[in-house]
Amino acid sequence: MNKGRFIVFEGIDGSGKSTQLKLLGRRLRERNLKVYETAEPTDQPIGSLVRRILRGELQCVDPALAALFAADRLQHLADPDTGLLKLIKEGVHVICDRYYFSSYAYQSVRAPMEWIIQANALSAQMLKPDLNLFLDVPVKVCLQRLSASRGNLELYEAEANLAAVREKYFEAFSRLKQEEAVQIIDGRGSPEEVAEAVWQAVGRLFETDDPDQ
Repeated sequence: MNKGRFIVFEGIDGSGKSTQLKLLGRRLRERNLKVYETAEPTDQPIGSLVRRILRGELQCVDPALAALFAADRLQHLADPDTGLLKLIKEGVHVICDRYYFSSYAYQSVRAPMEWIIQANALSAQMLKPDLNLFLDVPVKVCLQRLSASRGNLELYEAEANLAAVREKYFEAFSRLKQEEAVQIIDGRGSPEEVAEAVWQAVGRLFETDDPDQ
């Protein structure tokens, strides 16, 4: 059995990752491919704790929060029942909303990027994405989308912080350009237009797949 692909959507909050993940998942299923859609932080115990911190329900110092993200990621990868490593080995194609580039970008605004990269080194060794898709959308547009979809913003969702996070994403992409497959997608169009650009980047990964797999 062929191993599954691992595709990650990255971007600042409000860039449209969750929408594009679902559209890509639907397109792959139409090709009779096995697909698993997931996100980080997860809904598992560590990830649920992280989500409470992001909502402002709990307080946590920045290095500890970065460590919690890394721990949740390792559980996401290695869980014996639903871990991504297990699924990919079984031939399931995994699409994930955020992975370690999110940690590199968001946490390095307040901590050294090198430390964040090292904290996630084991995850990078265990599973590297076949493709990281970065949906690039102006910060003001993302904030308008967030305000329209929900009233309360989370910990990182302030304009100055999102602008800094975007810069950190590009710093990380430049830093790891020899090691990581990254495709930058203009996310300002309609969902259908962005989905087509996503498919242009992703489709070649599946050109050799058996449609009846």
